[in-house]
Amino acid sequence: MTLTELKYIVAVAREKHFGKAAEACFVSQPTLSVAVKKLEEELDVKLFERSAGEVAVTPLGEQIVRQAQSVLEQAAEIKEIAQRGKDPLGGPLRLGVIYTVGPYLLPDLVRQIIERTPQMPLMLQENFTVRLLEMLRTGEIDCAILAEPFPDTGLAIAPLYDEPFVAALPKSHPLAGQTSVTSEQLKNETMLLLGTGHCFRDHVLEVCPEFARYASNAEGIRKSFEGSSLETIKHMVAAGMGVTLVPRLSVPPGLLAGEGGGVASPAHSDESFVRYLPVREADGQGAPPARRVVLAWRRSFTRYEAIAALRNAVYACELPGVQRLSA
Repeated sequence: MTLTELKYIVAVAREKHFGKAAEACFVSQPTLSVAVKKLEEELDVKLFERSAGEVAVTPLGEQIVRQAQSVLEQAAEIKEIAQRGKDPLGGPLRLGVIYTVGPYLLPDLVRQIIERTPQMPLMLQENFTVRLLEMLRTGEIDCAILAEPFPDTGLAIAPLYDEPFVAALPKSHPLAGQTSVTSEQLKNETMLLLGTGHCFRDHVLEVCPEFARYASNAEGIRKSFEGSSLETIKHMVAAGMGVTLVPRLSVPPGLLAGEGGGVASPAHSDESFVRYLPVREADGQGAPPARRVVLAWRRSFTRYEAIAALRNAVYACELPGVQRLSA
């Protein structure tokens, strides 16, 4: 029995597919299949039920896979302890970032890391919240930048910043002449949403709960449309297809109403047809809707200095319009 074989069975259990598991492990499917078969023969148990469409884990296999994951985590911890003893900032830091944060934070964050800790390059992975949580659990990444809320998985969490939501409307929209907008004013509009799986979609539906019912029934065809990314949705707004909410850091510099007129210059291409407005409460009381962005990592991860260095690099980034938070 080897750590590689344990890694393979964990991957198969996660992916429910031998081909996808092999791809995730960067090996050929025959190599992975032979290794899994060898381990089953050594243990004299059947770990997986194989069918044409999907692979299912047997009841006994679930217990073995769970223990295999624990062994892999402990083996990784041995390496982390050794690395910490030499230089906790030496070597790559594997960082996961959700899709609605990555494009707007990572360019500046990578630059800050290069300047501050060049011996600690970032190995980046963008994905959905659910997938990043799984990758944290399995040790595929060391830490992740996520937006709350997300399922409590026993992770260590440090707040980074609170980021307000901003309304994006076509320049020709009747509300575009205002200096701000309320969720009440948006409830009768065609709302453009991210697809299922994006946590920011859930954030938007919390601010505009009227659209939750549209997103799941036939009437939604008329009242809401879905896009694969925030940038795709912005292009849809520019084309006059509807309105949306976006995180503050996704707004191009100087384009938020009150900070530069709110209308993009021609240099921004389609952005020249988008008006960005702050979102406020209807009664003018209370804080505007926002999301909390945090850094999460396994409690067993021992490179504390690396986590601190990453947080300091985030705080050093240009974060216009957001409120930086301390632990």
